[in-house]
Amino acid sequence: MDFARAWIEGSDYARTLGVALEAIAPEAARIALPFAEGNTNPGGVLHGGVAASLVSLAAQAVARATLGAEAAPFTSASLQVTYLAAAKEQAVVAEARRLRAGKELVFVDVAVRADDGREIAQGLAAVRGAFGSKPSLPAARGDDGAADPGPMGPHIAKTPFMGRLGLAVEHMTGGTSRIALPLRASLRDAAGGLHEGAALALLDTTGAMAAWAVTGPGRFKASTPALHAELLAPPPAEDVVGYGRSVHRDAEAHWCDVELAGAASRRVFARGSVLYRIVT
Repeated sequence: MDFARAWIEGSDYARTLGVALEAIAPEAARIALPFAEGNTNPGGVLHGGVAASLVSLAAQAVARATLGAEAAPFTSASLQVTYLAAAKEQAVVAEARRLRAGKELVFVDVAVRADDGREIAQGLAAVRGAFGSKPSLPAARGDDGAADPGPMGPHIAKTPFMGRLGLAVEHMTGGTSRIALPLRASLRDAAGGLHEGAALALLDTTGAMAAWAVTGPGRFKASTPALHAELLAPPPAEDVVGYGRSVHRDAEAHWCDVELAGAASRRVFARGSVLYRIVT
């Protein structure tokens, strides 16, 4: 239990968000997050990357409490987040429940609720304890190296949560996106690398920007209905970059694939997809 608690309470990123671990056991965990403007999109709505971070934190808390320190390093080998409603200027809580535990995989259900009781996001994670193994990671496919942030790029980092992360839009045109995330001290986990929650926030943003790179700017309504992430290894202790690509559009729905890689190592540590909705 102390090992799992230390991972959360010793994480710079968790402190940056402002989370509080209220309960932890092998069967369940509860994490609270007071409202803070720095965790929002414009208008005071909780950023989808923050909700995904809470799912990761709560699921990993249960998995770590179940498998113990000897199972490290831990990653969300598969993590699905479905966004059900917006939380505007509200505190939220993530409640995790263990569904099943194997030798190295722990399956966890996570409900994220606003302080009025509404469920705003639902998560399902398969958290893996690698028991010391060090995978050989694939090389990033990258992109063609173009550097056109488009008309929206310069404004993205000015939103509260993305500005707090330090995201930089390097490219955002033609249905593709490239988003850089420097490894700030405020984004580290207890081991010193980039926190998995921060990586999920980058994945969410990279996919969303690939969708916007199709439509261009406008006075449109937009949101992330769902994202799926697969962490191949713990995020590295280096600057990272997200590569996004729109693979299909049907009216307001956009399906975007994302790879996350070390900026220097060029090795992919996470991949996923984002379903993004832009009502034009």
